[in-house]
Amino acid sequence: MSGIYIHIPFCKQACHYCDFHFSTSLKKKDEMLQALAKEIYLRKEEFRNEIVETIYFGGGTPSILTIEDIRFLIDEVYKHYNVAENPEITLEANPDDLSENQIIEFSKNQINRLSIGIQSFFEDDLKLMNRAHNADEAKKCLQKATQYFDNISIDLIYGMPNMSNEKWLQNIETALSFNVPHISSYALTVEPKTALHSFIKKGIIPQLDDEVAQEHFHILVDKLQEHGFIHYELSNFGKENYFSKNNSSYWLGKKYIGIGPSAHSYDGKNRGWNISNNSLYIKSLHDDKLPIEMETLTKTDRYNEYIMTGLRTIWGVSLERIETEFGITYLNYLNKQAAKFIKDHLLFVDDNVLYTTKKGKFLSDGIASDLFYIDLATFL
Repeated sequence: MSGIYIHIPFCKQACHYCDFHFSTSLKKKDEMLQALAKEIYLRKEEFRNEIVETIYFGGGTPSILTIEDIRFLIDEVYKHYNVAENPEITLEANPDDLSENQIIEFSKNQINRLSIGIQSFFEDDLKLMNRAHNADEAKKCLQKATQYFDNISIDLIYGMPNMSNEKWLQNIETALSFNVPHISSYALTVEPKTALHSFIKKGIIPQLDDEVAQEHFHILVDKLQEHGFIHYELSNFGKENYFSKNNSSYWLGKKYIGIGPSAHSYDGKNRGWNISNNSLYIKSLHDDKLPIEMETLTKTDRYNEYIMTGLRTIWGVSLERIETEFGITYLNYLNKQAAKFIKDHLLFVDDNVLYTTKKGKFLSDGIASDLFYIDLATFL
C-alpha cells in the first residue's frame, strides 16, 4: 500500500514558529490547482502497480480551499491511480476555517479524517504564536467537528514560554473533553529565519527551556495513557484503530508521492523533493516538466533513516532486519553504540528488537544520531 501527500502552499497568515513553505497570497490559487492536477497526472506511472491507501492534504492550510477545490484534486487522484476501497483521506484544517457548514460539506465529500491545528486553548499562547484563530473558535470548531467526524486528530504545542505544568495539563484536559481519538503534540522549536527566532534573539520572548519541554512531554504521555491512548510515535497518540495510516506509512518505510511545491517523495530507494517556489512550480508544470530533484539513498542513508524512524515508534528497530538488510557490520556497530544507552536505561532490547525506554523516548532523536553511521570505512 502507498500514499499520496498533497501540499497546499497557502495560509491566511504566518505563524511565528513556522518554517514550512507557504504563501499568504491566494492570487495564484487557480493556477496552483491546475499545476497540482498536472503533477498528479504526470506521476501516475510511478504508482502503476501500487494501491493508494491514503490521501493527505497538508500545508500550509488546506482548509483555506473550497470544498470544490478539494473535490477536484481528489477526483484527479481517483482518475489516474488505483485507490483502495476505503482510503484514509485526511484534511489538515485550522479552527477559523471550520464553520458548521464547511464541516458538513467536508464530511459529505470523501474526507474522512480531520487534523485540526488547535495548538493551544489559551488566548495568550495563540497570540504569541500568531495563530489565525482564537481560543473560543478552537472549542467551537471541535464541538461541531465531533458531531460529523469520528476520526479527528488535534495538534497541541508544549514547551511554550511561561507555560506552567498546570497550564499545560489544562490544555491536555480540555482536548480530552472533546473525546477525540488522536492527538499529535510537538515541542515548540525555534527554526532559523522565523519570527520566533527573531523575537528570542531580540529578547522580546524568553529562551525556550528544554527541561520544561521534557516535563511537559512526560505529563502528556502519562495523562494520555491514563485515557487509553497508545503512544505509537514520539509525537503521536492514538486510540486503538485510530493511528494515522498516512504518517505510519512514513515511519514504516512505505512508498509515497509528494505533490505540490516543497513536497517530498520516497519509493524505498530514492528520495525526491519539489522546488519550494510557487511561481516556478506552476511554470514547470505548465511546461509539462516535473520540478523535482532526486537522490538515490545509499545503504548507510537507509540504515540511518530506519534507526531514526524506528526509535521514534512502538515498532522499534528490528536487529534481525538490520542484519538481513544491511549486514553484520552494521549490526555489530549498532550493538556497540547502543550499549551505553542500554546501560543508562534509555534503550532496551526485547525479542531481538531495540526500543527506547519511557525515560529515553523524549531523547530518541538525539540517541538515534549517536547510532548513525557517519563514516562506514572507519568501522570496516
